[in-house]
Amino acid sequence: MPRFDPWNVFLKREWNRNWPFLVGFAITGALVTKLTASLTEEDAKNSPFVQRHRR
Repeated sequence: MPRFDPWNVFLKREWNRNWPFLVGFAITGALVTKLTASLTEEDAKNSPFVQRHRR
């Protein structure tokens, strides 16, 4: 007789609960990565934020 594996039930229930958070996290991460990858050194030199927080 096969044993009952509760992980399948647990993962399905948690996926149904958490998928909006995970999808939003993925979209936000992709946008941040795309925007930061497009910055150049010239943009950093001209940025008031970078000038204020330069260490």
